Amino acid sequence: MAGTFYVETLGCPKNEVDSDKLIGVLRRQGLVESDDDTAADVVVVNTCAFIEDARRESIDTVLALSERRKAGSRLIVTGCMAERYGDELRAHLPEADQIAGFGVALDVMTAQLPSTPVSIGRKPAVPSFDLLNLPRPASRSPWAYVKIAEGCDRTCGFCAIPSFRGPQRSRDVDAILREVDELGAKEIVLVAQDLASYGKDRPGELGAGSIVGLVNAVAARVPWTRLLYLYPSDLSDELIAAILATSVPYFDLSLQHVSKPHLRRMRRWGDGERFRRRIADIRKVAPDATFRSNFIVGYPGETEDDHDRLLDFVREAQLDWCGFFSYSREDGTYAADLSDQVPAGLKNERLAELRSMQDDITALRRDALIGATVRVLVDEPGVARSHREAPHIDGVIHVAESLAPGSFVDVVIADALGPDLVAEGGRVDGR
Repeated sequence: MAGTFYVETLGCPKNEVDSDKLIGVLRRQGLVESDDDTAADVVVVNTCAFIEDARRESIDTVLALSERRKAGSRLIVTGCMAERYGDELRAHLPEADQIAGFGVALDVMTAQLPSTPVSIGRKPAVPSFDLLNLPRPASRSPWAYVKIAEGCDRTCGFCAIPSFRGPQRSRDVDAILREVDELGAKEIVLVAQDLASYGKDRPGELGAGSIVGLVNAVAARVPWTRLLYLYPSDLSDELIAAILATSVPYFDLSLQHVSKPHLRRMRRWGDGERFRRRIADIRKVAPDATFRSNFIVGYPGETEDDHDRLLDFVREAQLDWCGFFSYSREDGTYAADLSDQVPAGLKNERLAELRSMQDDITALRRDALIGATVRVLVDEPGVARSHREAPHIDGVIHVAESLAPGSFVDVVIADALGPDLVAEGGRVDGR
């Protein structure tokens, strides 16, 4: 009888892609996927290490799964936390049978799982076991994430990702399109650490600005194409036009702050006025365009004036969705040793103020959709999304359970429940 495995995924959408690749590896090794962690022969935890809260959740998850697993099973810890803190985890997490990053071959059938930790402070070489181009199973839902590159070449003051994920490595267009075809999804969500920089590491082969050609090629294959994580300086007119042509006018902009001097302390480009103008220009062309961004609160040196500028921007920009995160000190980053650390209490006050303001803005923008007819993709019985909602990130639209998953349907918004909407009717698009 074949052994069974269970994969628990933590963190961002990019980790979900990595888990899909791992699932493909484990299936080829002869294991059968299980949805019961207490009965599986192999339990894999794909961890996140982006900020302290994510690391704590990863450790708590490993401990909980260790307590529940059956006798004789193997518990394997992989992902960002294993890559970044391999030695430390091996010394202090005896519950795990194996701790290994994605740069090594996972041979769980024979328990030959070598460990090659990546230390903070240097960029690792391209791993020999590169998940980027491994095949993965067909999508189990009408949508799927597709990672188009790994690593990052930027030097943002708060981010440790380049130290353990390495420099940017863009995939071949043909490999990406082949994966899109094999997934069989109606919506493809393109993801990367720095999406709009796709191809810049291979200018002779892919060409600078090749993200536009890739978006056009993917959009020619599927009804909906969505992009996540766009650095604002790379949001060119050509890229905006390509996004608007996908039928998903959704702009996920990685702004992080709006105060120009504070952004320079963060080693970031731009300022609030530039961001406002760009958003306004897009809305003139596409009034139904949706905007999401994330902001870091309490990065070292953030003053009351910086915070007030961010409040003003949030109030004036009226973004549909915003995430606000407390600055987390990360070893090996530029900001780790900066002075002028913001006290925890003040960070919490600023977070609460911003979140309260954005909750009201999001609610108003959702209320404004009541009575509108919108096209949705049904994800599962009773749950759908329009172009305004990214999967597993934003709100959802509740629809009739009789509507078939994977169908495009025109519905009328009847009510709003905070970030979620309630729809009536359902004329199937037929695509």
